[in-house]
Amino acid sequence: MRIALFGQAPFGKDVLDALRAAGHEVGVVYTPPDAPERPDPLAARARELGLALEQPPRYRPPEVFERYQTFTPDLNVLAFVTAIIPESILFHPPHQTIEYHPSLLPRHRGRTAMNWAIINGEARTGLTIFWVDAGIDTGPILLQKEVEIDPDDTVTTLYFNKLYPLGVEALVEAVQLVAEGRAPRIPQDESRATSEPPCADEHAQIPWAESARTVYNLIRGTNPQPGAWTTHRGRRLRIFDAALQPEHHPHADRPEPGTIVRVAESSFFVAVPGGAIEVKRVQPEGAGKIKAGELIAAGGVEAGERLG
Repeated sequence: MRIALFGQAPFGKDVLDALRAAGHEVGVVYTPPDAPERPDPLAARARELGLALEQPPRYRPPEVFERYQTFTPDLNVLAFVTAIIPESILFHPPHQTIEYHPSLLPRHRGRTAMNWAIINGEARTGLTIFWVDAGIDTGPILLQKEVEIDPDDTVTTLYFNKLYPLGVEALVEAVQLVAEGRAPRIPQDESRATSEPPCADEHAQIPWAESARTVYNLIRGTNPQPGAWTTHRGRRLRIFDAALQPEHHPHADRPEPGTIVRVAESSFFVAVPGGAIEVKRVQPEGAGKIKAGELIAAGGVEAGERLG
């Protein structure tokens, strides 16, 4: 099976290595153009192996398709692709195109599926390898794998600890099924479909008056991007690493949601209904991410202040 691999980042590199280790031929690798002084890991690996490497800024120009045809792939494999690839390429090979998606389709179509699964407080998610069609994440399912979302998982831990390694294995398994002529095409159940917009700042403002778990899910589900945010001393403050702590105040003395109730050496605690959020890593407006202890040491937060 001769494969055209489209991808980027360490995930794309690991898929390339896994496909080759399984005995599949990767005839060409497509990645985004390299950033200055920072080659993409998949591109770097393709160069190291002496593979054909293509890095078009866009895929729609006719000359991109004309060159793509010369590699005569049997199958396109999409491993972490953010560019728009035209149907002329997607449907060209005899076996067309399969793609990795980090959710159990048809749930959470779209490019921030992991964010929304955590924000919604779901206990399980997974990955799907599907046949690409003309829609967005709507094609028939080839295979799926489920994983648990732990109560303290962030997008980072869910991806790197679970969906990344399992996704590499699943793509290799899917390619093998295609090669053997045993790959199913299971239509997605449209009655179960959900599709959310890209998770952005407009979705990431912390609602301190909501339940403790709702607030914590939002912080987890926007870590590392775009970062849950609130306001503090008239400026935006993003909160990343955090923990959910039980409430320590009698009902009559319960502070207003969003109030900083305690400041420790390396973290500070913010009141939410039914508990407190222990803040461990932040990003003040106009600065980089720092440990909460650095903000505390600089006098950046004080007990009794109100966020939001």
